[in-house]
Amino acid sequence: MAPAFAKSSDFAVDKPAGRPCRNLGDDFRCTVHEELVPLGFPGCVVFDCFGAGQRITQETFGGRDWRSAPELSGDMFAVLPVVRQLHELMWYLTEALKLDETRRLHPKLRAVLDETDALAASPPGELRGLDVDAYRMTVVPLLRRASESARSRHRGPDHSGARLIGRRMRGADLRGASFRGALLIGADLGEADLRRADFTGADMRGTDLRGANLNGVLFLTPSQLRAAVTDGDQP
Repeated sequence: MAPAFAKSSDFAVDKPAGRPCRNLGDDFRCTVHEELVPLGFPGCVVFDCFGAGQRITQETFGGRDWRSAPELSGDMFAVLPVVRQLHELMWYLTEALKLDETRRLHPKLRAVLDETDALAASPPGELRGLDVDAYRMTVVPLLRRASESARSRHRGPDHSGARLIGRRMRGADLRGASFRGALLIGADLGEADLRRADFTGADMRGTDLRGANLNGVLFLTPSQLRAAVTDGDQP
């Protein structure tokens, strides 16, 4: 309901922000969920709100929704991108806390996680006024330190922000590599060793990961995996 999308290879139709998707059912479920890709909606498959939508409905607005309380819709839709970014940061911080190599950073990581969670629990007016991009920039250096600690034993190539569209790296030793913010659309990482490689914010649409060693990979979200080609996609 809240986000907009444009007709493209990711979406079969245009949908303005704040207008229900034509596939939204009366029970708030997607009526074509099992057929999203063949019907031209792969962008829906890889989208992840990190639980922000559920929190906004259930906690921020006390279980009310835009159908039963349409007067709340403006505030609900305005805070969604804010809470989504905060929840995404919480996901990364939680993942960083799972790493043995970041043990010295754990107290700071826990404190920032608690702080971010508290911000996400703010009232709608405070959420609308929050400069979430500025806040994100205060958290990113800590996450970078966590990544560097986890990759310190390998120190693979630095591809941060690189344009690697269609790049062939099949079977490469990419242990400890940084792909932070990289464009990996259609790249071939099949059978590569990606242990402790960092994929924070990488565009993984069509990235071939079949046969790759993903043990201990860093900050690879479920939505990135859904966007990639994995062994589970084989017939």
